[in-house]
Amino acid sequence: MINKLKAAIKGAKKIVFFTGAGMSTDSGIPDFRSATGLYNNNLHAEEILSHTYYMTHPKEFYEFYREKMLFPDALPNYGHEYIASLQDEKDVTVVTQNIDGLHQKAGSKKVYELHGSVNRNYCMKCHKFYSLEDILKTDGIPYCECGGIIKPDVVLYEEGLDEMTIHKATISIYDADTLVILGTSLNVYPAASFINYFNGKHLAIINKSSTPKDNMCDIIIHSSISDTFRQISKGD
Repeated sequence: MINKLKAAIKGAKKIVFFTGAGMSTDSGIPDFRSATGLYNNNLHAEEILSHTYYMTHPKEFYEFYREKMLFPDALPNYGHEYIASLQDEKDVTVVTQNIDGLHQKAGSKKVYELHGSVNRNYCMKCHKFYSLEDILKTDGIPYCECGGIIKPDVVLYEEGLDEMTIHKATISIYDADTLVILGTSLNVYPAASFINYFNGKHLAIINKSSTPKDNMCDIIIHSSISDTFRQISKGD
């Protein structure tokens, strides 16, 4: 399968990488649904990361958010860097469920963040922008100078995805000749349904465990993303 994926990537002109939490585990950021993931170790994580909880318990939300969701020292891993390196010779798009910004930090230019980013924060009252660094300098509930509460630009449970981001992501997937799914259980909707727009030649998945969409793929690799890309890079 490694050689088949290598050939598919080499022959691709328009390629989309659809990435989930498993993309960033090699950077020290835990995933959500594995045995050691965030949700298995925090039974109320989905409740805490909901719009309702944020609005009604902002102090407790931010305590959890700072401790469990922010990894300011995390660096791109080999997988992020490999994807970014392909831009010199191909039309590469990243559609990601991740909020860590590591694809951009690695150099990827066309990235559609379905669930937002911890690197963007806005006052709910005046909409002033605040960086991740600004949030890290605060304790408790972060307030804007206007008095409004600052909210991370991340999609919480009960909130809808950005319509323009959805449009651009699905068009990119539809137009691609190769779609590579990386590090996602494909259990989170509507994001997981986006791969149904794919109409190209090769549909590949690299994930440590099986997914509900494996039967749609012609290339299936149950292994580490970074290790897989290192093997593909050998001899290039």
